Order: sequence, then structure tokens, then C-alpha cells
Amino acid sequence: MSESIQEVIRRAEEILQTAWHGYEDLVGNNKGRRFTGLRNLIVFGRSVSFVIQNLRTPVGDKRFDTWYEKKQGEMKSDPIMKYFVSVRNEILKEGKLGISTAAHIHHFSSEVMRKLGTPPPGANSFFIGDQFGGSGWEIEMPDGATEKYYVELPASVAEVKQQFIDLPVPEDDELKSKSVEELSKYYLEKVELLLDDARSEFLGEPAKKLAGKRLPPYIKVIK
Repeated sequence: MSESIQEVIRRAEEILQTAWHGYEDLVGNNKGRRFTGLRNLIVFGRSVSFVIQNLRTPVGDKRFDTWYEKKQGEMKSDPIMKYFVSVRNEILKEGKLGISTAAHIHHFSSEVMRKLGTPPPGANSFFIGDQFGGSGWEIEMPDGATEKYYVELPASVAEVKQQFIDLPVPEDDELKSKSVEELSKYYLEKVELLLDDARSEFLGEPAKKLAGKRLPPYIKVIK
């Protein structure tokens, strides 16, 4: 038995929510979850459109294809949407994710170090802008291994920015200067708009939101 329109939309909402959880990890304070968050938002963000294509059965091929072909054309003409699709394929097939890290140090001194607090036991050096975009102390563990203890550096001290290195746009395009966080948010917002349009087109209703915030599919708003 095929899914109903409501069931497909609900499932797409759940996948979208998972992608946004990935974004939360990307921008969160736990730098160890940064790359897993980015991978999750890319993979599950793409999965939303796969789920939406299941509407073809309850809606009917002709009606769905007429709507989706237009949306598909819009996504293919958007370099960011197109890029995230290709990155998703590389992640799943090759495990690759091309990102560069740049650190701009404004002011760093012994006074700044004092403001960061007492170094954790075993700390032997301080780093700024590692592969996760984080900064903090390198700690020598009792077994000789080295672990990282992350801290938040004030923007007045240093700024760390990560960017996609293989974004398929000219070098002078402003998109080249956008951070991983900025482009990831743009991507998920576009995916969200696709789902909202599907909901409006085939269910005739808007997405559930409260105070401008999207609600999970299992929550009902009672007026």
C-alpha cells in the first residue's frame, strides 16, 4: 500500500529536521561534532528531495512531474544547490569533503592568555584554527597521547573561517568568500522552501510554525 500525501510530507519533514540538527552541530561549541554535523546536513538535506519524489504515486505522475521539473530546473541553475548535491555524492562514495581553514589573529598576548583562564592539567601548547575550525589547548595524556581542549576565542583576539575549496564559481564571485556555515544555512533554507512548496501545492496548507520557528512534524498547533 502506497503512502498518502500527508505521510510523505511528514517523512520529509523528519528528514529535514535531522539535517537541521546537523547544522546545529556545525555551529555548536562542540568542535568534535563539527564535521559530523556538516556531513549530516549535506546527506540528509539531499535526502529531503528524494523523499519528496515519493509524492509521484499519491499525486499522479503528470501533476507531480509538472511541478517537480520546474523546481528541479531552479535547483540545477543554483550553483550552491548543485554543489551540495555533488558534495553529497563525494561524501558517500569517497568520504571526501574539501574545506580550507584560515585564521586571522588580531591580538594575542600573555594578557589574553590570562583572560582565557587557567590552562587544563597537562596543557603544553595552544592552537588556533585546527581542521575543525576550533582553538584551544593541546594536552598530553598519561599514556603519551595528545588530546585537544577547546575554548571560545573572542572575535577581538582571532577569527577562524572555514570555506569550501572547490566551490564551482569564479574566484572573484562573492560566494567564494562565504563561510561553510553561511552556505550550509542557505542550502537548508532552500531545501526547506522546496518542502514548503510541496506542502502548499499538494496539501494546500502552510508549514507548521510558532513564532516564526518551524515545528517538528509530531507537534500539533491548537488554536
